[in-house]
Amino acid sequence: MGSWNVGDSTATRAEEIASLHAGLDAGFSVVDTAEMYGSGRSERLVGEAIRGRRDDVFLISKVLPSNASYEKTLRSCEASLDRLGTDHLDLYLLHWRGGVPLEETVEALTHLQNRGMIRRWGVSNFDTEDMQELDDLGTDCAANQILYNLEARGVEFDLLARDKAAGIVSIAYSPLGQGGTLLDDPVLIDIAKSHETTKGPASPAQIALAWVLRQPNLLAIPKAGSRVHMRENIAALDLVLSKEDQKRLDAHFAPPRSKTPLEMI
Repeated sequence: MGSWNVGDSTATRAEEIASLHAGLDAGFSVVDTAEMYGSGRSERLVGEAIRGRRDDVFLISKVLPSNASYEKTLRSCEASLDRLGTDHLDLYLLHWRGGVPLEETVEALTHLQNRGMIRRWGVSNFDTEDMQELDDLGTDCAANQILYNLEARGVEFDLLARDKAAGIVSIAYSPLGQGGTLLDDPVLIDIAKSHETTKGPASPAQIALAWVLRQPNLLAIPKAGSRVHMRENIAALDLVLSKEDQKRLDAHFAPPRSKTPLEMI
């Protein structure tokens, strides 16, 4: 369950918390947030939502690259823990690569892990060369959070397989695209018409999410700001795309044929 842009409005706060509760009730355990989201407002909302249910949650947050020096990473983690109302994170990510040497950030993350403030650490928006540099440092990176959806398939060329072989979990953010344009695609709409979930006819969003989830070693974190959207995401787990569906999607959203720069938002 993603939380980008949640917590920004008092008018939607109660429904956003109810959405997270609905996901937890359905057995979704991963909740992803970051210090950047709403300058901490997302973490505060997540903290309120998981109060009394911390044992049900695998909690992820992220440190900004501008805060990725040794001392600032420690302070950022402490501030995130305070906003989230917990004494540890299950996974702490470097949000994207900045000007601080990786060795320094990794040293801070390892220190936090040794203190029990984080269980594991990882990165976000790292391409193949960045991951190789982490390998060369002899690090124990657990995950790489990346943009991945039907409109952003470049990571299929080498990054997904490379991380899988290294035992690093890929976490797909924005699996439904950005701005809603993907979900208006006529091919997705047509494929959705041929599928049913336990809750009724499939939607283009459910087809897009099922397509992302076909990948092994991959976790998707769609945001659902309402209980209706959360229930729709949950029902997407019912869907299995046919070989013909896959062929149509590949023809319409072509997979990469060569290495492309890592896309990120």
